[in-house]
Order: sequence, then structure tokens, then C-alpha cells
Amino acid sequence: MYQEAIKRGGVAVVTGAANGVGKVAAQRFAEAGLSVVLADRDADALAVAETSVRAAAAGTAQVVAVPTDVGNLESVANLADTAFDMGEVAVLMNNAGIARPTGSWDNLDNWRQLIDVNLFGVIHGVHTFVPRMIEAARPAVVINTGSKQGITTPPGSPGYNVTKAGVKVVTEMLANDLREAGAPISAHLFVPGFTYTNMIARFMPEKPAGAWTPEQTVDHFLARMAAGDFYILCPDNDVSPERDRALIAWAVGDITENRPALSRWHPDYADAFAEHEAGT
Repeated sequence: MYQEAIKRGGVAVVTGAANGVGKVAAQRFAEAGLSVVLADRDADALAVAETSVRAAAAGTAQVVAVPTDVGNLESVANLADTAFDMGEVAVLMNNAGIARPTGSWDNLDNWRQLIDVNLFGVIHGVHTFVPRMIEAARPAVVINTGSKQGITTPPGSPGYNVTKAGVKVVTEMLANDLREAGAPISAHLFVPGFTYTNMIARFMPEKPAGAWTPEQTVDHFLARMAAGDFYILCPDNDVSPERDRALIAWAVGDITENRPALSRWHPDYADAFAEHEAGT
């Protein structure tokens, strides 16, 4: 559906567009000839990104920055009004996200912030844009940014994991509902690998060898979306697609094999997991 959406033109909306994969994705959409609406709550960084994306824009494409708090429904509704005033929405990329420390029974305020931005940010985007996209009856795509942590749910970040697991389910349901409605709109779950972004740079001043650049991640994602993939798991320099599949298969096996929760990190299953991983 992506190729048809690009061919017809229109507007791409990207949240979390001030830096990282959101900014690069906005650049790629502008290079493809789409007008672009960039959204982020960091207004200063967003203004810098707007200048960069405008320089990449092809032809008569417009580039507009709209400071937006995706956790606030009214703010996202304003973003939608701005985008539809510019034309038909061809691409909606719900990409904004944050990371906050949480524990299973502490940091409740951080839990709420994570859910508001990472999960409700996607839900708000779907609710404010998709009905109008369906009404337009034109080829379009909805992209929701998930995480491998929302699939294999490693220990240490329960709040983040929960929100990204929620994004996975929301996107799966959306894909089914769009199909059942006969809408010419496809949904895609974008799952980056280890990508060196500004968030990572705060802790690692130099890019680790194992990380991909945002450009590598976005270009892989766009190629797979153009091929029609729904689940788009991006590799990196440390984790191959084969290893991703093996790790996900083990996580699902906790259910089908009735192992303890998160057995990948359980000492009684260390040898079994090592043998499983060695098979990749």
C-alpha cells in the first residue's frame, strides 16, 4: 500500500520527529514528494528538524512543524486538523516515545508518563486520524513504532515494556479492523533494533559498534514496508534477523512449553536457552 500512497501524494505526519528515526523518516517522506507535518513536544529541536526536512523536500512539498503533546488528545486533534488542512493524509507515523525508569511496584508517576506518551500517544493518533483517512478512501499507511522489548519483555523496564506490548496489540487490531472495513489503508508495526539516537547518546557519547544509525534503520523499515510486511523487525550490527526470530520463539515457548515467566533469564533454564541460542 505504501507505494500507492506515495504515488498519489499527499501529507505525511510523523510524531517524535525532532530527532532520531522520526526525523529521518520525515526526511525520507519529504524526499519522496510528500508534504510533511513534524510533531514533537520539544519545540526548539522541532524547529531545527523542520529546517533540515525542508531542505530535503522535493518539488512543491510543504514542511510544517507543530509542537504536540501526543499524550494530550486535544493537542493531537489540533495536529490532525493542521495536517488535513494541508491535504489528504497518506502516511501517519505514530513514533513519539519516551523512556523512564520503573519497577513492578514503584515509580508510579513514571508508569503514568510512559502510558500517556508511548501507548495513548498511539491511540490518540489512531482515533484522531484514521476515521478521516478511511473517509478519504485513498491509499494510505499507518505506522506505529513498537519495540523488541514489547515482544520479549526483558526484565528491568516493566513500564516501558508494557507500553510497547500495548502498541503491538493496538497495531495488530488496527490492521485487522482496516482489513475488515475494506479500507485501502495498511497498518505496520515498526520495531527498531539497537539504533544510535539522541536518547542513547546521553549515555554513550560515541556510537557503539553494534548500533545502527537512524538512516540504516529507517531505510530498512521503508524497504520492508514497501514489500508489504506488517511486522518489521529491524536488525542491527549485533542482532541478525535469525537471532531475532530465535529470541521471539523462545519467549513464545514460555507459554506453549509452560515454562516460568521470562525463563530466558531464569537460572534453571540457562543451559536450555544457551543451547537454543546456539542453534541460531
